Amino acid sequence: MRSFKDRSRTLSIVVAVLTLSYPFLALLGMRYFSPEAVVAVLGLLVTARLVVGRRGAVDLVLAAVVTCQVLLLRLEPTLAVRLYPLLVNFGVAAVFGYTLWSPPPMIERFARVAHPDLPDAALPYLRNVTAAWVCFLMLNGAAAAWTVAFGTLEQWAFYNGFIAYLLIGAMLAGELVVRRWVLGRAGRRV
Repeated sequence: MRSFKDRSRTLSIVVAVLTLSYPFLALLGMRYFSPEAVVAVLGLLVTARLVVGRRGAVDLVLAAVVTCQVLLLRLEPTLAVRLYPLLVNFGVAAVFGYTLWSPPPMIERFARVAHPDLPDAALPYLRNVTAAWVCFLMLNGAAAAWTVAFGTLEQWAFYNGFIAYLLIGAMLAGELVVRRWVLGRAGRRV
């Protein structure tokens, strides 16, 4: 029999995958259901994420984004559905940017999970990477805004549900390779 912890972890993974699939779920949902139903399903997913997972800054951003969507439903329902990726990018960029003024920077926090004793020489690099992520997220948010303003629902879903994730993956992989190279030169792999 599976433990509560195992079931909670499985539910957390399912919720994360469904939340990441939101653009395609929204595309399908908008064909068969109302914008209110699509936003309601997203609201349930984000609520489930808050209940079963850790409640960090990104989870609070997601909750704030869904709240904005719910408020916008009365004015412009279709726009409310499509704003999610744009607001998430800008919200996460704000969280990362805040850590530049309230250290340690976000990427340093991530790096310290695996390597609590980072060398001081690594700190400026990790700060710069955090700034690079802020820029990346702002640009990705701007591209998401373009798809909201000028793209079809299908183009919006394709960019925000596929292309954006490829770009995020490339940024993450590139940063990890560069981080190993930069910090490896100092005789330390991080």
